[in-house]
Amino acid sequence: MSENKSARPIMVLLDILGKRWTLRIMWELRNGPFTFRALQESCDMLSPTTLNNRLNDLKKLEIIDHQPDGYQLTVKGLELAKIMIGLTKWADKEATLLARS
Repeated sequence: MSENKSARPIMVLLDILGKRWTLRIMWELRNGPFTFRALQESCDMLSPTTLNNRLNDLKKLEIIDHQPDGYQLTVKGLELAKIMIGLTKWADKEATLLARS
């Protein structure tokens, strides 16, 4: 799943979350389940192959699962989403500084 051979779990997590589209997928799922097609559309028509690969990565980490009503965050995924919301608040507060980067 990850090419990082580090014994540090945070580095492995950051490698996985740093893959293009992974955080966007989690962000879209924060408010409830999506079907594959709806998730693809909400991610600006992300290619089906890439979406499937990212969903598989997140399923292996038990961050998401697939239920009859679609893909959704698990308890672990919701916990991680709370951290993402905290980062969002920080980024909003520091938007002017970040815009200069």
